[in-house]
Amino acid sequence: MLPIRADPAGCGHGHPRGTGPRMADSRDDVTLTFGGTATTLLRIGSFTLLTDPNFLHRGQRAHLGYGLRSKRLTEPALQPTQLPELDAILLSHMHGDHWDRIATKSLPRATPVVTTPEAAQCLAGRGFTATSDLRAWETHELTRGADRLRITSVPGVHGPGPLARVLPQVMGSVLELMRDGEVSWRGYISGDTLYRPFLGEVLERCGPLDVLVPHLGGTKVLGITVTMDARQGADLVELLKPPVTVPVHYDDYTRFKSPLGDFLAEVGRRALPGELRTVGRGDTISLRP
Repeated sequence: MLPIRADPAGCGHGHPRGTGPRMADSRDDVTLTFGGTATTLLRIGSFTLLTDPNFLHRGQRAHLGYGLRSKRLTEPALQPTQLPELDAILLSHMHGDHWDRIATKSLPRATPVVTTPEAAQCLAGRGFTATSDLRAWETHELTRGADRLRITSVPGVHGPGPLARVLPQVMGSVLELMRDGEVSWRGYISGDTLYRPFLGEVLERCGPLDVLVPHLGGTKVLGITVTMDARQGADLVELLKPPVTVPVHYDDYTRFKSPLGDFLAEVGRRALPGELRTVGRGDTISLRP
């Protein structure tokens, strides 16, 4: 596994904590192409990242462990043969709807993967040679010339109470594009976490966001909710107050019980600030406010 930059504080190196990112220039384009579930292709300045690669087709089943499976209801909009050269893969946790058997078979094993210690160990056992295992608030940086992309691991809770012990370790990620020692863009991808007030530390440690990408769906395992539903997703928007929110992970599998429409209605009912940008599978949108 690759070394990481240990930073217990997390984030906060690009500019004083609590101040906003600087104005962007034309080199700072940030876009998201949605592949379905939590799979996105991110182009952040000169960097290209893939998140949570899930390439299973409609009707195929994702293995979730302990004999649990979930059938895919949608067709993915991204396949390995369509991917450009990647700087890294960002994996929130090791579950069959976030890293599937097609990903293991098809993705180049030398591709850097930034993920949890548990998932990094699993991938190393499958022959992936460039995994970086992050614990909560540790960082990993990619560089290209004078540009840097800093990835900070954010803790998450995938299951309440005893269920947390049987579900995989999960992390969210704060991504920061750095130019000339300053942050030009900052986004937070929640990963498969439930809402918890401690997620407000994202703002305390890293500063204000340009975009929030929450994993929703209200996923049910043994009748227990293990990802944010509409109410919890709106709670996170209310907590972090991002200028832009781009929801993902909401209708692709049978275990997803809280549809996108419920989240949109809940945010609207509360009249929360910021813009909701929905993105169809296969479509590309800007992640700039």
